[in-house]
Formats: sequence, structure tokens, C-alpha cells
Amino acid sequence: MTVSSLTHPIAKYPLLGFDDVDIPAVPKLEATSWNPALEEEIRKIWETEKNFVFQPATDKKRNFVMDTPPPYPSGKPWHPGALTQYSQIDMVARSARMRNFNVLYPVGIDRNGLPVEIATERKYRIQLRKTPRDEFIALCKHALDDIEAYMIELLKRLGISAEFENKYRTDSEEYRTLTQWSFIELWKKGLVYIANRPNNYCTDCGTTIADAEIEYEELPTYLVTNKFKVKDSNEELLVATTRPELLETCQLVLVHPDDDRYQKLIGKSVIVPVFEREVPVSAHRSVDMAFGTGAVMICSYGDYNDVKLFRELKLREIAAIDIDGKMTSVAGKYAGMTIKDARSQIIQDLQEAKIAVRVEQIQHRTPLCERSHTAIEIIPMEEFYLKQLEFLPKLRKLAKGIVFHPDMHRQILFNWMDSLTTDYPISRRRYYATEIPIWYCAKCNEPHLPKSGKYYRPWKDPAPFKKCIKCGNSKFVGETRTFDTWMDSSISPLYITKRTKNARFYRFTYPTTVRNQGKDIVRTWLYYSLLRGYLLTGRAPFKHAWIGGLGQDAQGRAMRKSLGNFVDPEPLLQRYGTDNFRFWGASEANLGYDFRLSEDRIAGAGKFLTKLWNTARFIGSFPEPESVTLTDADKWILAELGKLTTECMRGYEDFNMFVPATKIREFLWNMFAAHYIEMVKGRAYGDTDNEKDRDAARYTLHRVMRSILLLLAPIIPHVTDYIWRKLYGQSTIHLEQFPRAVGYKVSASVTQTLIDFNVQVWKTKKDKGLALKEPIQVEVPRKLKPYLPDLVRMHHITA
Repeated sequence: MTVSSLTHPIAKYPLLGFDDVDIPAVPKLEATSWNPALEEEIRKIWETEKNFVFQPATDKKRNFVMDTPPPYPSGKPWHPGALTQYSQIDMVARSARMRNFNVLYPVGIDRNGLPVEIATERKYRIQLRKTPRDEFIALCKHALDDIEAYMIELLKRLGISAEFENKYRTDSEEYRTLTQWSFIELWKKGLVYIANRPNNYCTDCGTTIADAEIEYEELPTYLVTNKFKVKDSNEELLVATTRPELLETCQLVLVHPDDDRYQKLIGKSVIVPVFEREVPVSAHRSVDMAFGTGAVMICSYGDYNDVKLFRELKLREIAAIDIDGKMTSVAGKYAGMTIKDARSQIIQDLQEAKIAVRVEQIQHRTPLCERSHTAIEIIPMEEFYLKQLEFLPKLRKLAKGIVFHPDMHRQILFNWMDSLTTDYPISRRRYYATEIPIWYCAKCNEPHLPKSGKYYRPWKDPAPFKKCIKCGNSKFVGETRTFDTWMDSSISPLYITKRTKNARFYRFTYPTTVRNQGKDIVRTWLYYSLLRGYLLTGRAPFKHAWIGGLGQDAQGRAMRKSLGNFVDPEPLLQRYGTDNFRFWGASEANLGYDFRLSEDRIAGAGKFLTKLWNTARFIGSFPEPESVTLTDADKWILAELGKLTTECMRGYEDFNMFVPATKIREFLWNMFAAHYIEMVKGRAYGDTDNEKDRDAARYTLHRVMRSILLLLAPIIPHVTDYIWRKLYGQSTIHLEQFPRAVGYKVSASVTQTLIDFNVQVWKTKKDKGLALKEPIQVEVPRKLKPYLPDLVRMHHITA
């Protein structure tokens, strides 16, 4: 029986933007629009079905192992840019399943390091050094648990298809056991050593930090020009410095060898003001003749140029700042003062003594702790170091073998490698982190490492040794320091592949397929993972690196609470729905580029979901024939669908969700709905006596709709699954495979001619004041003769 818009009860339904479409009164999608409230129901179905559990294949090529970034519970609300990245990472997982891979998609929580300690100190108004260690650790765990629950719930709401039942925590005994195992292995290989060296030190955090944890800002400071008396002379040398509080550590004054102003002073000595110490004047090409007076004091340590010169020239260091950020006894009357107070006081004293001839405020590139935003000091300290410099050539070679998505972000890694000048300091003087598993002989101080396979707390646990291997003493002292947090995070590829737990599982899953992360942690998480993966396994820990851009506000600024431009993502998900948010994120910017977040743009993304729903509702009103003879118009849209499928698959294979999101939007809105459906809707209703043509239209509509839903499923998983189950069966769309490109071909010129013709007819009718259903006399281009019956019916063309 033919379903005809002329004989069947109808409902007026806006679909295409040009005209109303007649839809049978009882479509399979009864609602007139997509309701985001259904997303929660769909997630409950997923949870019941357990469709996303990883089953490793013995054919290693079929396993798709994702090393995803375990989010850090740093507080509420969660950064919307981070949530956008996590939604795109989920799209990588879903698209891999639909390419017939077995996907291991772990979810972890990074619960180690400074941020939680700082947050705990502020929340409970306590100080780490003045709180019993056990008590402080318990408070940290409590603070983490609350925020973790919020983050896990938000990830689930985002539609993340990870294995939440097997989520891991980097502060668990199991994870920390693996971290300690990795350290013991590296120690055995002779890759770890202890040394006293100048280190980056944050006085606020109270610990050494790595170069990767430093950010630089142009901040105001004072440039003070002081008079240094030339020994055995009435002359004075003007020396400019931004660190007058370190005058007592000055061991040398340098000038440039080509600076004519100071040629006669090279080789002589000057007297350091206030502290009355004699230091030589030497020439060195590192001096910037244009900065200050062109004469600089070299002290321990104002910056890393000082460190470099102290090493090169073998100068004796003087420690003027202690681990509490206060001046030491060598500072004389300034001892015990904070650095800031000492700087202010000595500037005042220098001015009063007529030693400072000029004090001017300048903008100075200042190294800051990325967590506390405190200025970094360089303090000589004994720390553990992991060798890295000698392996940089090999790491660079491995990095060249990793496929970066996009390739441009490989350079971030190379730039970081090129900047490294010291080995990696891995020890920290904090509490909430994995402990360094070492005990020292109380008599001879010989370090002792236990057997791996157990979690050790040397600051608390008794030594697992009976006597010292060197002197035979039976008393030991446990190490109190902990590891840098990246020592934990960097072995996530080994943890998720069960390196020490399941040899067979590890064999089938390592190295992982892809590392997903943001570009902001390339020099930390990615680099340290590469370093540690190579040192422990001899291989790179992942084959691909997916590097996402960063979320910014609508003006392109970093989104921070302090700037007042931070957006809480939870109300956005509540207001617009998860799939709306996900589609906005996928279509907003190309992979690897920063993206701007605004509520208007997120709301605007919902128009596409409405378009998809309306189109599916229209098509779902027709039965789906099984066997048909296609018309030329049907073959045309299937050929264009084939092009779309090919483009989308290229995007998915490159892990670039921007490609399928934007290509499908363009195809659905501006080709399928606007042109093909308008051409064949009469035929689909049965306005022709030819049932074969009617069935061909219906078949084609469903075939295109199926393909669009499949291609969109990784990006907007809720609405596509809902429509799929309603139209095409009870099982989830997420167990289906992507469609294959059909074999039909059509030239781009034909498609463009067809689009131009339709647009011109619509414009002509509008200009003449004709309704779209009114007849018009117009000549159809020769290229479009195969589509003549549908075009005549569509535009009501008369002879």
C-alpha cells in the first residue's frame, strides 16, 4: 500500500529551511525534538550492557591500547577545556571500536604531588612541616576522595566509555609498588645517583622542582646599580643587579672582552660593598653589554647563568638562602629575613650609604613555580638524579618514530630535549607521594634497597634487612624523601599493560597504541614517559601521540578563576546536554589547536542535533525496503555519501574529530537535507505510480541515515544510539562497524551544477513572489537530465 501525503493524515513539520515537510502522523521517533534528559537513561543502558569491557586479542594488531591522562583532583569546578579534551579522547576510543579494534580504555585518577598538599594546608589551615606525617597524609586522602567522586561522576556524565569498574589511583599501594619497582630497576642499572647540586627550589612548596615545573613571566623588579671600589685605586666600577640580597655570595664580576669601557679593569679586583670582600674582574663573552652597566656580579645563585658560570669557572658557592626561604648566617645583619624583606632592607641600606647610584623598576623574566606561582630560588641540595642527558640522542630517535597527531607538536618535545642541561632530579621533600624505597646504615650511611614487589614506607616501616652489607651494623635509618609526581605518572603505560602482574597481558598490549594528552604536558608527562619507558623496556611506550589544544575563553585568553573568566562546565551540560557539548568540542577547532569556549557557541551546536533529529524523524516514518533498483538521483547521493565516508575515515584514522564533525554537518545540512530529500520526498511518499522508484527513494534515505548515524556515533553517542535503537534494532550502535564507501561515482561538477540549479530556482521563485509548490517554467541543464523526473517533481517544473 502506498503511503501518500495526499491521502494519509499528516503533521506539518519544519525540516529543510525552505518549506514544510509532510510527515505521517505516527513516526518511529514520536518526540518533535531531541531531549537531552534521555542521555542519563542511555548511559544506564550502557552500564547494564557492559559493552566496553576490553578483551585482549591474541593478534596484537587488533588491540588498541589507550594511555589516557589520569585527571588530577585539583578542585571544583573542573576546567571545561579539560572536559572537552576528555570527550575527544572518548571519541578516539569509540571510533577505534567501530574500526573493529579491541579497545583498552583505562580511567585513572592522579592523586600524588604538590597540589593536594597545598590544598590540604589551605583547607585545614595547617603546615606540612608542623603536622604529623600520618595525620597530614590522612587529611590529603580525605580531600582527594571528595573531589575524585565529583570528577568520576562528571566523566560518566560526559559519556566516557572507559572501564570505570577497573579505575586506578596513582596513590594506591599497587601503583606505588610499581613506581618503587621501577626505581629499584633503574638503581640496579646504575641510572640513579645522589649528588649535591644547585636545584630549582620553591620556598612556598618546600621542595625541589624540575625544570618542567617552571613557568616564566615578565614581572616588575628593581635593577640596582651599585659602586664597587677598585682595589688599590680611587676608581669605582658600577655593577647592576636584580638580586642585591645576594651580594654576600658574589665571587666574581664579569665584563665583555670587547667592551672598551672596562679593558683596563680586567684582571684587577673590586670590593663587594657592605660585605667588604675582594673579588676579581674577568672577561666573558656571556655578558650582555647593553644590560645595566655591562658589568655583572656572579653570585650563588641569582639564575642559571650563574650556575653555569660557577661550574665553568670552578667558583666556590656560598649558600645565602635556606629551604624556608630565609637568609642564612652568611647574610650578616640580614640573616633570618625573608628574601623579599632582605631585598628591601639592603636596597634601603645601599641608598643611605650612597652606594646605590640608581634604583629603577624594570620588567624581568622571572621563573615561577607552576603550582604556587612563587619565584624559584636556586639552592644547593642533595637529591636523587635519574640519568637522562646521555640518552637524549636515542630518545630523539625514538620520538621520530612516534606518529604525532598533529605532527607539529613533535617540536614541543624536541625543543624541550634541546633545553635540558642537567639530569632529572627525582626526589622531593614532601609527604603525599610515593616514598623512595631506601634505608641507610646508621653507622656507615650505606644505602640499602629492598626487593621489589611490595610497597615500602621507609620513614615509617622497619628496615627489611638484618645487617649492613658493608659494615655489618644492624641499625638503619629510613629515607624520608618522596618521588617527583612524574615518576608515578610516567609509568602509566606499564601499569595499564600489567608489566609486573601479567606477562601474557603485557605481551599483547605493550607498547600502547596511543598516548592521549594536552600539549601543555608534552615536556613533562610525554617526555618522562618516553625516558622511563626506554630506560625500563628499551622501547617507546606508545606508537602514536594525540596532542590536544588548550581551552580558552571567548577572547582567546587562558581561562582562570583569578581572571574571572572561568566557566563551570556542569551547568552547561545540564542546560544543553552532553552530546551538544561534545559536538561543539569536536567541531570547534582542528586537532592540536587551541579552542575558544563560549556558551553561545555551545548553544549553537545544538542546531545540528535538531537537524539530525528532524531528518531521522522524517526518514523513520517510512519503511525500509530490502531490495531495490536505484535511480540516478539515488546513485548520486550514495556517491556523495561514499566521498563523505572516505573523508570521515581519514579523520578517524588520524584521531582528528574535527574532520568527521564538520564534514558530516556540511553533508547533512547542505546536501542531503537541502537537496536530495527535497528531490525525492514526493517519490518517497508515493506521489508516483512507480513503486520501484518509491522504494528506491526510501531505501536510499535509510541507507544514508544509517551511515550518518554510524559516522557520528563516536562524537554524539547518546542521540545516535537512541535513534539507532528506535529505527534499526534494539542493540547498540556502538557495537557496529563504520560503513564502507559505496562504489558509485559522480563528478564534482555534476554535484555543483545540481546545487547551483536548485538554488537558482528557489531564488527565482522568491524574486517572483512564487510559493515553492507553485509551478515554474525553467530549463534544466543537460548535465542534470538523468535527474529530470525528481527535479520536475521537486520544483513543479512545467514544459
